[in-house]
Amino acid sequence: IGAIIMTPTRELAEQISEVVSHFLRFLPQLTSCCFIGGANPQSDIDKFIAHGGHIVIATPGRLEDLFQRKVAGFTLAASVKALEMLILDEADRLLDMGFETSINAILSYLPKLRRTGLFSATQTDEVAKLIRAGLRNPLQITVKEKVSKEGYTPKTPSLLKNYFMFLEADEKMSQLVRFLQLRKKEKILLFFSTCACVDYFSLCLQQIIKKTPILAIHSKMKNKRSKIISTFREMASGILMCTDVMARGIDIPDINWVIQYDPPSSASSFVHRCGRTARIGNQGNALVMLLPTEDSYIKFIELNQKVPLTEMPKQSDASEVSTRLQTLAINDRSVYEKGLRAFVSYIQSYAKHECNMILRVKDLDFGRLAQGFGLLHVPKMPELKGKSVSSFQPIEVDLASIPYKDKIREKLRQEKLASEKGVQKVKLSRPPR
Repeated sequence: IGAIIMTPTRELAEQISEVVSHFLRFLPQLTSCCFIGGANPQSDIDKFIAHGGHIVIATPGRLEDLFQRKVAGFTLAASVKALEMLILDEADRLLDMGFETSINAILSYLPKLRRTGLFSATQTDEVAKLIRAGLRNPLQITVKEKVSKEGYTPKTPSLLKNYFMFLEADEKMSQLVRFLQLRKKEKILLFFSTCACVDYFSLCLQQIIKKTPILAIHSKMKNKRSKIISTFREMASGILMCTDVMARGIDIPDINWVIQYDPPSSASSFVHRCGRTARIGNQGNALVMLLPTEDSYIKFIELNQKVPLTEMPKQSDASEVSTRLQTLAINDRSVYEKGLRAFVSYIQSYAKHECNMILRVKDLDFGRLAQGFGLLHVPKMPELKGKSVSSFQPIEVDLASIPYKDKIREKLRQEKLASEKGVQKVKLSRPPR
């Protein structure tokens, strides 16, 4: 092995592997291999024994696992003695995602005399520490846009237009739906804060916005993610709803809009999300949807990330969507359950926000938020204890009677209810002692 490229996500590893393979077609004397989680480790070992790998592209967890395996004819530690180059792509994210232990374990197998490259659109304190601790004679190369009229270097491309929109919690989904309906022929990346929000809102939007392909992806979709990205890449128009699993390094051509339904968990993620559009000299647009109580976030992003934002006015003809979400929940138990999970996950995520000095849970209007999520009732959770939800109007419905649209799931639910009633009858029929 002459070179190792480490990257935080499977999707990025596969993308890099694809690009490397393109170049190696002109260098038949070299081979490459890609080691990522989700595949059988033994198949990785068999592939390496059969074909070798002068260039290895890998995620840290799988690479560490392969270093620790001892199989006849395969010892990865012996294969890296001639290593010349180590690349850590999205270096700050590698440390951010808790791969530090794996990376340190991998570094212990590698020769000290090598070239190491750390690549990232943002540099954090952790990356600076890694540079000081692990690199000899470090040299920093920074690619920048020209200095703006305001006197600072922007962190986003000059052809990217950044917008924000102020909306109450119960207006956001209505405005989003109208925004998407007006742009059916465009390619849109739509970010949410949690996996549960992606699951819920993708299920709803697929039924509300007709004749528009809508895909969903998040970190818990282990084996489906590559196929979803590949499908979206080939689409001329459509919507991909996602979490920050799509924020880094993924290159999808011709994305017209990046929409952030909520402010991301970290300021650097804001820049990375926006960077999925306006790539390689193309024009692009980004929109972040903010609550009125989140107004300080605009100045924060401008000062912290050097990204000025322009206000976009609300759509005057947006139809009210909350009641449609509630109707979907009444007719399908899956929508009802996913809505509750999404609401709970959103509040828990908001409480852990990096910018919790300006994005505070206590400022949320939980009633309007529940209305915006299209809930039938507000769930019980610690964060809501003693909080007012007076602005929410619960729907009078027998929750136990809400069926699953999926007939198999509904049949299983009915069988479970019948068996529980049977157990209850037995208990009631027993004579007292």
